[in-house]
Amino acid sequence: MEPVSAAERIVLAHFIVSDDVERSRRFYTEVLGGKVVFSGGPTYVALANSWIIINVGGGPTDDKPAVTLETPREPDRVSSFLNIRVADIHAVYAEWSARGAQFLTPPKQHQYEIRCYIRDPDGHLIEVGQTTDPSGDWSPAHWPSSTFSGASG
Repeated sequence: MEPVSAAERIVLAHFIVSDDVERSRRFYTEVLGGKVVFSGGPTYVALANSWIIINVGGGPTDDKPAVTLETPREPDRVSSFLNIRVADIHAVYAEWSARGAQFLTPPKQHQYEIRCYIRDPDGHLIEVGQTTDPSGDWSPAHWPSSTFSGASG
């Protein structure tokens, strides 16, 4: 048996703080098409090959003694955002808009991608993009098989 690399022992999840976990759960499942895999306390939503962990904010804990978790205070000032890559951005834009997503703009062509942005109910920014790079570096067909290890959704 071959040893398992560190990358194959990792599952990447995106943790978001929500003022209303149920409202955010509905957004990530009903609008973006994810599936609840755990609820109670934090809620885990499987979305494509990853998970969104939704929980309320709170003050410092013993393992993060100076950190307070809260929803974005200024939604137009962002230091991090979720990036979702799709095969057909125009189809996703139409589908998610019909489900209630409010995009900041329609999809816009940039040098190597078409992209647009939405916000979740708490103001977290989400980029939705499709590659137009001729080398296909950002297309699912070129992602390493380990990208999908252990994920469902």
